[in-house]
Formats: sequence, structure tokens, C-alpha cells
Amino acid sequence: MIRVLIADDEDMIRTALAALLRLEDDLDVVAECRDGESALAEAERLRPDVCLLDLEMPGLDGVDTAARILRRVPSRCVIVTRHARPGVLRRALGAGVDGFLPKSRPADDVAAVIREVAAGRRYVDPEIAADALSDERSPLTDRELDVLRAGARGETVAEIAAMLHLSAGTVRNHVSSVLGKLGLASRQQATIHARERGWI
Repeated sequence: MIRVLIADDEDMIRTALAALLRLEDDLDVVAECRDGESALAEAERLRPDVCLLDLEMPGLDGVDTAARILRRVPSRCVIVTRHARPGVLRRALGAGVDGFLPKSRPADDVAAVIREVAAGRRYVDPEIAADALSDERSPLTDRELDVLRAGARGETVAEIAAMLHLSAGTVRNHVSSVLGKLGLASRQQATIHARERGWI
């Protein structure tokens, strides 16, 4: 049996998918979680073979959850998402995720991907993979991305500076450079832009 953990904050989707996967002879859904934190706790407790994680969850998103699970548990992770952005695929693969597919796929396909991943193979939806190959790369430097990451929850310039061991003036210079490169008016817009493209 392949032991599966499912994490999705949408109750109807999570419970319906769990019910459909339980109809498969070789799959055992051992946990249903509403967010990344509970998925991490249950993965550590139950040590499932495959964790099926929604990308868009409150708190820890699916990629962050997968990265933490993979550091602590010998599991495999599959990300499912309604909005498959190419940059997020790159971020997911960088975190060690083994599968990536849109929520528009039927339950039979999800079961097949779980089997592929449990057998040690990777699966990436072909359309998403093709989009990722043609998607733009980040024009921002690593330090500029660090500044956006450090301020992603609305931290002040002083807080970002302390976190990154930089002066407030240097942080302001990086923010100014980011806004100029992206043609945006605020740090918040830049953070959203970078997140949507999977740069941070």
C-alpha cells in the first residue's frame, strides 16, 4: 500500500479527493490536513510515502511545506495547484518536489502520479513544463531577492536591514533598484510580482 497524506485548505476538495483516492486498491489516505503546519506535524508523526500538497495554503504554502517535510521525513511530495505558474514550478523542483500538476486533472490521473512518484520517478505536467521553459528569468540580483524575501510580510526597512545585516540605506537602495527594474511603484507590488513568478 502507498500511504498518502493530503493537505488542502479547501475542505470540499480535500475530502472529495481523499474519498476518491481511497477507492484505489493500492492507496491508503492516512491524513487529511487543512494547512502546511498540520501537514508537517502529521508527516513527521505518520511518515507517509507521498504527501499531496496544495500550493495555495494559508501560512506555509505547498512548496515551503514540502521543503520542510523533505528535510525531516523520507517522503515524496507532489504539489497540486489551480494556478500553475512556471516560476513556481522552478521553485518547487528546487525544493525537491517530485510531482507537479494542476487541480484540473481527474482523480485517476492524480492516483497515477502518486504511483509514479512513490516508485521513485518524477512527474511534471507537460503543459506547465513547456511554459516553464519559455518563461522569463528573474532580472533581480540575489541580494535584491533577499530583500524582497525578508520583507515579504510587510517588515519595515529597519527590520529587513537587521535581518540581513545591512544598513537601512543599503536596503532602500536595493528596493529602489527592484522597483526600477520591474517598473512597479511599491515593495508590496514587487513582492507579489516576484512570488507569482516563483522568484522568491
